Amino acid sequence: QVQLVESGGGLVQPGGSLKLSCAASGSIFMINVMGWYRQAPGDQRELVASITSGVITNYADSVKGRFTISMDSAKNTAYLQMNSLKPEDTGVYYCHGAIRGWGPGRPEYDYWGQGTQVTISS
Repeated sequence: QVQLVESGGGLVQPGGSLKLSCAASGSIFMINVMGWYRQAPGDQRELVASITSGVITNYADSVKGRFTISMDSAKNTAYLQMNSLKPEDTGVYYCHGAIRGWGPGRPEYDYWGQGTQVTISS
């Protein structure tokens, strides 16, 4: 079993910065993809950013140039640095991992963190 634990959410003013962390622990053979999704009240969960094999990044158009996703493979931890935050960035941010375990065939499973609230408001 694998657990994802997020941290770093909070309340900041528009234009401010936050850094989210997502630490994966448990029976991990390899982390293929880690990503951040967010969900605002009444909206569907949407992809914010992802990182594949620790190096290939992908961003939603709305956050390009403002957010940076990175990964420390030695710590099995992904980070989301969020700069120039806007009120529309408000939501619950969920960490997602596509992670291979040690079972036969090294199967890949999807895991989710519990979510962390990010609120951008003056």
